[in-house]
Amino acid sequence: MDSRKGFTLVELLVVIAIIALLMSILMPALSRVRRQAKSVLCQTRLKQWGACFEMYAGDNNGGFMEGWNEDGGNPVEPRDFWMESLRPYYKDPDLRMCPSTPKTGTEVGGGPYGGWGTFVAWGVFPGEEGEIFGEWPCVISGDYGSYGNNGFICSPAPGVRIIQDSPVKYFWRRVDVKNTGAIPLFMDCQWLDARPRDTDFPPEYDGEPWNIDHYNQMNRVCMSRHEGHINIVYMDHAVRPVGLRALWKQKWHRYFDLQNSWTEEGGCNLNDWPEWLRGFPD
Repeated sequence: MDSRKGFTLVELLVVIAIIALLMSILMPALSRVRRQAKSVLCQTRLKQWGACFEMYAGDNNGGFMEGWNEDGGNPVEPRDFWMESLRPYYKDPDLRMCPSTPKTGTEVGGGPYGGWGTFVAWGVFPGEEGEIFGEWPCVISGDYGSYGNNGFICSPAPGVRIIQDSPVKYFWRRVDVKNTGAIPLFMDCQWLDARPRDTDFPPEYDGEPWNIDHYNQMNRVCMSRHEGHINIVYMDHAVRPVGLRALWKQKWHRYFDLQNSWTEEGGCNLNDWPEWLRGFPD
């Protein structure tokens, strides 16, 4: 009797169908694992940023940099800002990049100022390599990133008018304050910094550009970069994923009202939020 060699066409089609079915089951799981891995790497990088801020404060008697301030509308010592002040404490520029943001605003044709989507970084700033970027002297040409600091963590000089008229009493000037585990330090952000207030309204959609309303700075951080969360390193150097609606429960500045929200009545129920935010955890 002749022995049969190989597969029949029907058998091959069955095997292909089974492989396709397995792939359709596995691909979403693999995609989810990749997203989770990027979030974990993001948290690792933020942990390093917490160490950078700690080293800076240690070298400056426990105080933070002056930050971005204004005097009559003109920037005051803008180079005393985290972008410049922390350069001696890190080497790899990719440390400024969340792994979930593979492209910059310049690469997508939007320009370096950020606000071009949840997964788009700010930068790259133009000019000759290493030269001060004239319009924003706190950065140099070639800078890019997708993190920003809590703009209320700085130590403005006496008598300087703070940008956006934030009262001086709002600021966390030093590391030796109470409840450091509740104070955001550095995080996923659409721009170099953010100064959220309890009266800020949530964005109308995910990735709404931060400069649509320059004074509503919660837009800079309220974005679903990590499946309904952003990552934050706190002043005690702990790193946590924070749900987007929980951003209004963080102690951004000394007088941030944790009990009342952006609604006139105080407090938010689920229906107060834009529809895109209702499906995420607090």
